[in-house]
Amino acid sequence: MKKKLKIKKTAYLIIIIILLIVLLILNPTKNNKNQSNGNQSTSKEETFISNIKKIDYYNNEYLERYIKYQENNPSMDSKQIIKNVNMNLDQKKYEYTIKAKNLNTSKILVNKYYYLDENYVPNNLEEIDKEYSKGGIKLVKEAKEAFQELSKKARESNLNIIAMSAYRSYQYQVTLYNNYVKQDGKEEADAYSARPGYSEHQTGLATDVYNQKETYTNFEKTEEFKWMQENAYKFGFILRFPKGKEEETGYQYESWHYRYVGKEAAKYIKENNITFEEYYATKIKD
Repeated sequence: MKKKLKIKKTAYLIIIIILLIVLLILNPTKNNKNQSNGNQSTSKEETFISNIKKIDYYNNEYLERYIKYQENNPSMDSKQIIKNVNMNLDQKKYEYTIKAKNLNTSKILVNKYYYLDENYVPNNLEEIDKEYSKGGIKLVKEAKEAFQELSKKARESNLNIIAMSAYRSYQYQVTLYNNYVKQDGKEEADAYSARPGYSEHQTGLATDVYNQKETYTNFEKTEEFKWMQENAYKFGFILRFPKGKEEETGYQYESWHYRYVGKEAAKYIKENNITFEEYYATKIKD
């Protein structure tokens, strides 16, 4: 009797093992599904990489960043992904920093990612004529001449565009920024003021303007502002921090802050309604 029971148990065990083997053979769904998902993911990534490499402003050094950014923004257009990563929008401001390139040219970019050394002073700084400034204010020669031409042209329409602040040294920015932090706190100060080394005023290519009647913060309400909107680019200047472009520039809108980039770049930026960051990310090779 015991022998028969032992045989039955062995038979049952063999049957169970056979059934398990049959199930594994006939039902490989899970393994196939995982393999299929893996293949599909790889295929999508390969297609994405193939597509972005055709884009003019693709940078092979950023490939891993492009892939990661696309994974976090799956519905975003490939060109926008490349542009955003090129602008470093996938990185934290003031944490991911790069030494500014294209020094002493109108192509230089300084923002919350690109910085200048504390000893950097641009070449060919010249004082803007008092007729067009508050006095004692400097710009790089090319920018200074362009600004004076701009201001002179505006006067033909009985408008007064005056430079009230232009080149600032690193040391000057230290004092200015620290005062803003004491006044409003670091987070708020970072929204409208650059940390030392990250101010494009140090490039000698940027100027704040007013009309000697309204305060500079009210420049948007003036006829001079309207004229600048229509004509600044003709002299190589752009509105540096436009409304609605805070993510790209890192700063809140400033109607009074203008930057010299040269006539060709200014015209392109104006016609395409983009920021200098977007222009730099798509048109300038580091």
